[in-house]
Amino acid sequence: MALLEVKDLHVSFTTEDGIVKAVRGVTFQVDRGKTLGIVGESGSGKSVSTQTITGLTRGATISGEAWFDGTDLLTSPNSVLRAVRGAEIGMIFQDPLSSLHPAYRIGWQITEMIQAHEKSTSRRKARARAAELLNLVGIPHAADRLDDYPHQFSGGMRQRVMIAMAMALNPSLLIADEPTTALDVTVQAQVLSVMTRLQQEFDTAIVLITHDLGVIAETADDVVVMYAGTVMERASRRDIFYRHHNPYTEGLFASLPGRSGRERLTPIPGSPPSLIQLPQGCPFRTRCPYAFDKCVEAPPLTPVYDDPLHDSACWLSPDLSTRTEQRENLRASGVVA
Repeated sequence: MALLEVKDLHVSFTTEDGIVKAVRGVTFQVDRGKTLGIVGESGSGKSVSTQTITGLTRGATISGEAWFDGTDLLTSPNSVLRAVRGAEIGMIFQDPLSSLHPAYRIGWQITEMIQAHEKSTSRRKARARAAELLNLVGIPHAADRLDDYPHQFSGGMRQRVMIAMAMALNPSLLIADEPTTALDVTVQAQVLSVMTRLQQEFDTAIVLITHDLGVIAETADDVVVMYAGTVMERASRRDIFYRHHNPYTEGLFASLPGRSGRERLTPIPGSPPSLIQLPQGCPFRTRCPYAFDKCVEAPPLTPVYDDPLHDSACWLSPDLSTRTEQRENLRASGVVA
């Protein structure tokens, strides 16, 4: 059994305009020491999926299963979730400045988290552990910076503080929600290096949410591609990059800049659908260059290319040669660029 198994997760919110179906039937898993990358456009349900399994989507209507090391998180009481969050599941949020309390010193925030889960740990030992963690994530003069406030750190340093706090109790699972957003390339590489080093040292499983396919290429073992609240494709990193099946995955890669930087970008036409009024059948149907009559029926997530570990939600042929032939026919007809 995998460390984390999410099965048929559904999450919806009731609003004045209607029911927002934020997550629809999402299934994925991650093993110890492995990294699962979750990619997709904004609003595809990536963050809601991971926040739901840790009990952070209050007011939502939830169904499905989320098993973490033998415990179903979706049915566990708040007392169990509070014990798991921080100690067993660490979380790095997208904006560290809003995640860190501006009125409290960094050292106090880290030691408070440690003592909340390890009540026998003294303040002095917790503070020493906080300094050790800041040093581990590469913050210079760590012991002296414990008494600084969040605004006294740069964006990259604040993100490192969040990593240090998330890893303070050596959790089995680390959920990183856009951990490198708004960071320059150099700092981004440093943050990813810290996460990888900690993973290797503690055999931590990582769920990495990102828009950046370059980050996925560097860190992920397996990849889940989400769109409009559902999983469109799920496979190993290599298959997602070199043998993807789903047209939405293909559109994501086509929209990346070329190596020379001179090629014209090929964006996916249109916009993601409203999660209140989803199109009939395949959610990507209205933007898909391959759409045909059967696409008005919702395609199931099924194995493709004779690989039981590679799934795609698409009515195009699951056979690689036939799928390639279909694409070439559409290219020849001018439908696909």
